[in-house]
Amino acid sequence: MGLQACLLGLFALILSGKCSYSPEPDQRRTLPPGWVSLGRADPEEELSLTFALRQQNVERLSELVQAVSDPSSPQYVGGLHRFPPTSSLRQRPEPQVTGTVGLHLGVTPSVIRKRYNLTSQDVGSGTSNNSQACAQFLEQYFHDSDLAQFMRLFGGNFAHQASVARVVGQQGRGRAGIEASLDVQYLMSAGANISTWVYSSPGRHEGQEPFLQWLMLLSNESALPHVHTVSYGDDEDSLSSAYIQRVNTELMKAAARGLTLLFASGDSGAGCWSVSGRHQFRPTFPASSPYVTTVGGTSFQEPFLITNEIVDYISGGGFSNVFPRPSYQEEAVTKFLSSSPHLPPSSYFNASGRAYPDVAALSDGYWVVSNRVPIPWVSGTSASTPVFGGILSLINEHRILSGRPPLGFLNPRLYQQHGAGLFDVTRGCHESCLDEEVEGQGFCSGPGWDPVTGWGTPNFPALLKTLLNP
Repeated sequence: MGLQACLLGLFALILSGKCSYSPEPDQRRTLPPGWVSLGRADPEEELSLTFALRQQNVERLSELVQAVSDPSSPQYVGGLHRFPPTSSLRQRPEPQVTGTVGLHLGVTPSVIRKRYNLTSQDVGSGTSNNSQACAQFLEQYFHDSDLAQFMRLFGGNFAHQASVARVVGQQGRGRAGIEASLDVQYLMSAGANISTWVYSSPGRHEGQEPFLQWLMLLSNESALPHVHTVSYGDDEDSLSSAYIQRVNTELMKAAARGLTLLFASGDSGAGCWSVSGRHQFRPTFPASSPYVTTVGGTSFQEPFLITNEIVDYISGGGFSNVFPRPSYQEEAVTKFLSSSPHLPPSSYFNASGRAYPDVAALSDGYWVVSNRVPIPWVSGTSASTPVFGGILSLINEHRILSGRPPLGFLNPRLYQQHGAGLFDVTRGCHESCLDEEVEGQGFCSGPGWDPVTGWGTPNFPALLKTLLNP
């Protein structure tokens, strides 16, 4: 009998009253660390349960991720899932010259395409086996009608799709959420004309996003989109250690399979909380996982000109208190820590932790259509993440059509190539604790990698050249 059948049988016995579990008195008083008894649940309350078995050989899985994701490794394949090409590759026009190219009254797809040097020809072919996805949580839902209106308003100068190819999970019928609308509209306009899926997980884990439920769904599907973007996250300290580690194992599996998972770095800068009476920066998960590519945020240096970018002060970034620094970023992070002229006091962060973000994109002042209403000035790394994801989907299009595997887990390659193909963001700092010692300032950007904007923002023709081979 399978595990599912066994569990269903056990629940049937318990509910029928023929089976019960009565712990010893001392067991009743023993709760897992961090748990508090609030009494018995209401008999009418609906419970959603996810069973995640303890995983074995996690160390070997980590080694496998490194081997299949590192272009210098003889085992490199971009992941364990491969998809053959189905068409020939179009020739791309010569790249545009970078610089100020116009005025704008808020970020739209045309602004994104101008800033990151995407031409009207930089869209999906519609014939390749290529796809992308975003996830929606916390009762956030998109509406097809909003997407169609968004593309009518802002998608006139490039080929695009005006409807989602597939929704996996429960799609609510109520009002659309700005978060979900933003994710779908900018993934589908940056990764234009590429088949797009939406994963909808309306339940909650301890009042927060059911990341494990979503990841278990991915693990149990054989055919998946190549790029997934997620604009949600929680403070590391708000989640149990067991839950964080179990989610991280599923993220590791996704990386081993050759999925590119992008997470927003958060909108609280370095964050801040009080530990034993002292302020410390507050890292975000899953942004802090070593097995995802984390996206920070930027603003235009001149607010109404499409020109160079500076730090968006809300851009999340910092160092994990849970995960140690992965080997792929050792050189970059060590260089930053030894050379930054504006480093906060060491007591505020764990310098040996996984550092993030890895990359960035514009996160300030977007136009979004939600519930049929165009809404201006929507901001956050929830915007920069689907934009970067869509651009990686376009690069996957070129790779697939030229007979190469999709990019897979990007970070080992990204750090080996020292941010080649990205605009380096060197001006600005993000926010943190409002106290006398740091006075609201977290980390500051500088040449090369930094924990505010990572390696920088995409310059599509240069990034395509960098990531097309091998």
